[in-house]
Amino acid sequence: MTKTEKSPTAFRTISEVAGDLDLPQHVLRFWESKFPQVHPLKRGGGRRYYRPEDIAILKRIRVLLHDEGYTIRGVQKLLRDESSSSDGAAQAETAGSHDSSGVQIDSGAREVLTAAINELEDMKRLLQRTVG
Repeated sequence: MTKTEKSPTAFRTISEVAGDLDLPQHVLRFWESKFPQVHPLKRGGGRRYYRPEDIAILKRIRVLLHDEGYTIRGVQKLLRDESSSSDGAAQAETAGSHDSSGVQIDSGAREVLTAAINELEDMKRLLQRTVG
C-alpha cells in the first residue's frame, strides 16, 4: 500500500467518495436525506466521514439508480425489503438450525436454500421491472 492509498477499512471524506463514485457531492448529500441506511459520521463544521458500510450502500444505490434503472422510491423499497428480510434471517439463525416447521436443517442445506431464495427474489424484482 502506498502512502496515498487508504486502508479498505479507513473512513473517507465526501470528496473522496464522490470521486470514487463519479458523482457530485451534492448528490451524496441528497441520497443521505433519502436513504436512512447511509449515515456518515459528522465532525466539527459538519464534515462527513463515510464508513466502508456507507460506501458499499452508496455504490449499490448508484448501480440500482444509474445502471439498473430503478427510481429513488424503488431503491428505497428494495433496501427496506432487504433490511427486513436480513433481520428475519438473523432471527432465524439465532433461533437455531430449525426451519419454521421445526425440522432441523444442516448448514449446507441452509446455504443452498438461502441461495435459491435470493435467486428467486432477484428474478421477482427483474420481472416486476419488466412488467411494471
